Amino acid sequence: MNTYIDQLFGLEGKVALVTGATHGIGFGIAVALGKAGATICFNGRSEEKNAQALAAYAEQGLHAHGYVCDVTKEDDVAAMIRQIESEVGTVDILVNNAGIIQRTSMLEMSVADFRKVVDVDLTGPFIMAKAVLPGMIQKNAGKIINICSLMSELGRETVAGYAAAKGGLKMLTRNICAEFGEHNIQCNGIGPGYIATSQTAPLRQPQADGSANPFDAFILAKTPAHRWGTPEDLEGPAIFLASKASDFVNGHILYVDGGILASLGRTPQ
Repeated sequence: MNTYIDQLFGLEGKVALVTGATHGIGFGIAVALGKAGATICFNGRSEEKNAQALAAYAEQGLHAHGYVCDVTKEDDVAAMIRQIESEVGTVDILVNNAGIIQRTSMLEMSVADFRKVVDVDLTGPFIMAKAVLPGMIQKNAGKIINICSLMSELGRETVAGYAAAKGGLKMLTRNICAEFGEHNIQCNGIGPGYIATSQTAPLRQPQADGSANPFDAFILAKTPAHRWGTPEDLEGPAIFLASKASDFVNGHILYVDGGILASLGRTPQ
């Protein structure tokens, strides 16, 4: 065991709260933080989903703590944070992962649906950060990681609400850095590229005739790594931003995208 590496990246004694970590990217990040030594807390929208997630964490050798909470409801979030502080301890690491997407043409998207996406993907992280910041200020230490997106930088058809929210989340990240950096609180973001999860499964599904999904082919051509990412690709970046190794990294968005933002894509053959 490398003691120096443990000192830099180890999370022993830390309490990490990962929102929406019942599956997918959030679950993968939470498992990584847990295996690095953190005690994992997460929220889900129902007891049933939480029970399934707790069993999945147990399979990974982790004893996690699950809470039913809607991140868009400030009173519910405040109650969850009080419960975590009472049962587990002050939150040292917050990962704002909970999010939704609706792939609809802007002209067909209702205002109500637009507001719902923004509420979960942007207002939710604001509410969560506001709830944990007092405890972090008191300890003069804290890590907030916002799960941003390529859509924090780029637009694309059918994702107006998602892109607007993730662009806002990028700036919320920078603003938390600006306002609370003096308290030794680092707020950074991870901007995943196209990650193979249940949420993106429709984009990878073959067409009825068995041919490749055109969007799947488009993403492979745009990505220098020439593959979709996996939740495991986000583990190292999450541990880095949650650990002592990133104590002077603040207000930064780390794009884990296989090189998409650095490339115009492959020349058509």
